[in-house]
Amino acid sequence: MEREGDRPVPRGHSEQITVDGEAAPVTVKLGVWISNTKSRRNRLDAEQLAALAELGMDWARPVTVPQAAPGSL
Repeated sequence: MEREGDRPVPRGHSEQITVDGEAAPVTVKLGVWISNTKSRRNRLDAEQLAALAELGMDWARPVTVPQAAPGSL
């Protein structure tokens, strides 16, 4: 979020990251991971969804249904 803002990650996007113990950077298919995780969000537990929401994944936030004001029906 800090680097790219609030734009969606394209499915084909990859990132090079440095992993402790690895000599060369590792390629992570970030776009595929986000797409797959989002499509399987119903199988994630509350802790996993909360962690993703904290990272800025709006689709991981709980859905709130607006409540009608008392007496408005």
